[in-house]
Amino acid sequence: MAKSALITGITGQDGSYLAELLLNKGYEVHGIVRRSSSFNTERLDDIYQDPHDANRRLFLHFGDLNDGVTLINLLRDINPDEVYNLGAQSHVRVSFDQPVFTGDVTGLAAMRLLEAVRAARVRTKIYQASSSEMFGATPPPQNERTPFYPRSPYGAAKVYAYWATRNYREAYDLFAVNGILFNHESPRRGATFVTRKVTRAVARIRAGLQDKLYMGNLDAVRDWGYAPEYVEGMWRMLQAPQPDDYVLATNTAYSVKDFVRLAFEHVGLEWEKYVEYDARYKRPTEVDALIGDYSKANSELGWEPKVLTPDLVRIMVDADIQLLEDERTGRRVRLDR
Repeated sequence: MAKSALITGITGQDGSYLAELLLNKGYEVHGIVRRSSSFNTERLDDIYQDPHDANRRLFLHFGDLNDGVTLINLLRDINPDEVYNLGAQSHVRVSFDQPVFTGDVTGLAAMRLLEAVRAARVRTKIYQASSSEMFGATPPPQNERTPFYPRSPYGAAKVYAYWATRNYREAYDLFAVNGILFNHESPRRGATFVTRKVTRAVARIRAGLQDKLYMGNLDAVRDWGYAPEYVEGMWRMLQAPQPDDYVLATNTAYSVKDFVRLAFEHVGLEWEKYVEYDARYKRPTEVDALIGDYSKANSELGWEPKVLTPDLVRIMVDADIQLLEDERTGRRVRLDR
């Protein structure tokens, strides 16, 4: 009998890649989608299955991480083998503007989902999407034993969710794991996130559709990986013999300025001619450097990143160039890998 999985945040970058991965592995995949008056499932277009198809294996359910009753009912009805909690308000800068909302949907909602699993009395494995932002001001390299020092409402909310997951694992013998993922990007990254903002701007500047790229802190150092590889790591965590917490990263360091430079160089442009500073993008408290040590995931799960930042930049820039070309010619816009 095929395994089943429930994904919160299935319409996001990670959720869409994870859904593809699980479908390819023969899973029946269920996703929670927030009700909206506009379509918000474009990342799932390539795997969408008609509800009238008797053989379909992808099912979307209206729900919200703020609604514990719906979570309990869905868990009872689906009785999934695995649950992946990827839903969150995940934009760090926005978390300063919406701290209470971020605390609820990114932090408290994880507790709500854990309690729903307990209340529904389903025996399922649970993956909690934790974040390198939990480390914040703690110097790199960071691993599973590094103390947390969050520097944003988002980071603080993720710390709450991390410890809630640990507590439910120990108190109720749940198979619950934290995946502490460092920055991971792709052509499906939202346009307001810094990496996609850069690659989209480069494509538009190259095409003569944009003159300037306005940026905040260019000196921040990050460890950037490729999202499709990271969802493979999520799945591997739930296949382990015992539940534990794992860092996924590349153990490489590039500044935001490096990312910008690589993106412009890929299309033969000098970045200094187009990039200007805008103080509005500065965070009240900055995180200087996040560089992850993934050796535990490598030794225990056999996980290792293949795509590093320079290749990632090229993948994203090329995808945004193709996206503009598809829009210009009227071809169906595809959110490429």
